[in-house]
Amino acid sequence: MGACCGPDREVRAGEPAAGGPPPPAEELERLAAAAPADLRMAGLRGGVFRMGSEDALAYPEDGEGPVREVTVSGFALGVTTVTVAQFAAFVLDTGHRTDAEAHGSSLVFAGLLPEEARRRAPAVARTPWWREVAGACWHRPEGPGSSVANRADHPVTHVSHRDALAYAHWAGARLPTEEEWEFAARGGLEQQPYPWGAEREPGGVPRMNTFRGEFPDGPTAPVGTVAAAAFPPNAYGLHNMTGNVWEWTAGRFGPDDARPVLRGGSYMCHASYCRRYRTSARTASTADTSLGHTGFRLAIST
Repeated sequence: MGACCGPDREVRAGEPAAGGPPPPAEELERLAAAAPADLRMAGLRGGVFRMGSEDALAYPEDGEGPVREVTVSGFALGVTTVTVAQFAAFVLDTGHRTDAEAHGSSLVFAGLLPEEARRRAPAVARTPWWREVAGACWHRPEGPGSSVANRADHPVTHVSHRDALAYAHWAGARLPTEEEWEFAARGGLEQQPYPWGAEREPGGVPRMNTFRGEFPDGPTAPVGTVAAAAFPPNAYGLHNMTGNVWEWTAGRFGPDDARPVLRGGSYMCHASYCRRYRTSARTASTADTSLGHTGFRLAIST
């Protein structure tokens, strides 16, 4: 993956620890109780759109271009990413154990860790702002001692592609294709870099959750996830299609690269080194990789 996105599991620093304990039943029940009874989906009629980008903001090495006409059939897409509460309902019903829990560790942004935990956690060599944290997982996002008790409406994180597929199967849905994801993210706009248009912060007002300040050690605003519906939706009624968390899709990165594709960028993206908070931006990771800024949303064929 790109520097802002995180390394694949096989290039992480340090050895994975033994699997951590599952969340207490009472915690699961409390979180699951906050989940909506039904999936909140936006029905999209589909159509023809110009996918990809060749402008100055694009990363050619990521395969953003060439710009091409793509036809998308009608489908429905989650209004938000899957939340902590929704994932808790899935775990409560199925007993699912995530890849992060099975491996015993996951990657966490160093700036979210207390000083002592930051010193203990091995840094990834080429991207030292990523730390391998024993025990970090979807219900302990910064490792032992952390909690999602106050994040029920935030995107679930530390979920691998395999975890996302398991949830989708349980919910009677699927992951969106890359084409569907980008069609939806653009909200009917033609070749605009953001779901709302051409300007990243219209009137100086942020429209997505990205890193503010000097990356990685000089934030001027809180770092981490915000509620899955925290910012206004695009014209298709979809929240946070860019920023907040990367989203797993059903796409593969390239003809010779079968890694699953992620779209949308995250709270760690910053203009100084990673402009992947745009509608055409893409990256990839191995199917078992889990990270503290990666989630997913569901799609349904109509």
